[in-house]
Amino acid sequence: MKLYSGPLSMFGAKAEIALREKGFAFDLEMVPFEMKTLYEPKHPEVVRINPKRQVPVLIDGDLELFDSTQIFEYLESLKRDPALWPSEPMARARARLLEHKSDEVYFPHVVRLMSDARAPGAHDAAARFYEEMERTIGGQEWIAGAYSYADIAFYMAQLFGERMGAPVPAGLTRLHAWRDRMSARPAVRQVAGAMGRYLLSIGRTLPPFMSKLGL
Repeated sequence: MKLYSGPLSMFGAKAEIALREKGFAFDLEMVPFEMKTLYEPKHPEVVRINPKRQVPVLIDGDLELFDSTQIFEYLESLKRDPALWPSEPMARARARLLEHKSDEVYFPHVVRLMSDARAPGAHDAAARFYEEMERTIGGQEWIAGAYSYADIAFYMAQLFGERMGAPVPAGLTRLHAWRDRMSARPAVRQVAGAMGRYLLSIGRTLPPFMSKLGL
């Protein structure tokens, strides 16, 4: 397998964490990135495979995939153990919905903050999502009960939210404890830690919780 990702790709990091959690052997190629031009010019293999011209892209033999969620689905069908989707249908549907909401409900507000730190309504929307996640976790260790792709998705999305000025309020203690558990996982530490080191190398500051990644 070969994964094309980028040093500041939230979705690429999702796919890389999943590959490492599953224990797959793979080659990782970080496509060129520069703060002024971002990912331009695009990597030719990324352009060839993904009409959206974005990482992540996964190649496995003659199979070429893009989109982190599609990659999740393929990895789960390829290797069930360790399971990263629940086996029970309703539990799996709930976990899939939570993963989708991280990408498509929460993260768009973070994207708005990337271009405008005072984007109207973005901070409030992020705060409401955090409160929802606090309730969702409840007394569980992980968001969807057992550890799953839903945890990977929200951890990486929230890492960017924290960086963009939408931190988890101190009073949401279950969410903070969950994030600490995520930061302690070896696959998460490896991938998010590499992202943290890259940010430091280009003079960016890190959210305090990233100090627990062993940078």
